[in-house]
Amino acid sequence: MRYLITTLVFCLPMQTNAHPHVFIDTGLEFIVDEAGQLTHVRVTWAYDEFYSLLVLEEMKLDQDADGFLTESEEKVLTGFDTQWVEGYNGDLVVTADGNPVALSGPMEAYATAEDGRIVTTHLRAVEAGAVPATALSAKAFDETFYTAYEVTRPVTVTGPATCHMDRFDPDIDGQLAQMQAFLLTLDADYDLEENDIPLVGESFATEIRISCPAT
Repeated sequence: MRYLITTLVFCLPMQTNAHPHVFIDTGLEFIVDEAGQLTHVRVTWAYDEFYSLLVLEEMKLDQDADGFLTESEEKVLTGFDTQWVEGYNGDLVVTADGNPVALSGPMEAYATAEDGRIVTTHLRAVEAGAVPATALSAKAFDETFYTAYEVTRPVTVTGPATCHMDRFDPDIDGQLAQMQAFLLTLDADYDLEENDIPLVGESFATEIRISCPAT
């Protein structure tokens, strides 16, 4: 998948390829209560090796270059990716019965390094307190596609309720073909910054659907 996404990026005009692309392996934990309602979502992000190296070097961490951090280094790193601007959705969209679920900002942040890759976790609460988890949908994506999220780490449901989970992966080849076909229609002088930049992130997002019986 990363090869295909990289192919797409290099097909885009230079205006959208001016910054390094970030790849994040993602994991999700959905926390439900005894009534089968969603109360929290815990998110895991494992950053690609190159981006991790840039961050660790900038913060002067892992000076022995063994790919792992000491406890004191973890404390310094923790929170580097949870200083969110107002309105940022954390690149996570959750719906219940098709209606958006408002989530809090990140809590209980933690960061470490595994074989040179930064791995972070944070917890987000359902702002309404809880919502029925009878028909949940979740997608991790950056709509601008500056960051590519791939759900490769565990996706779990935690709680007393017995829940059913399905995973729907995107049609990468099909989406690439559509995007490339669109690019071929553009004039060589077309300025994506002055016009509408296609927001393709959701097209490449894995969807997780969860159904927990109401009690």
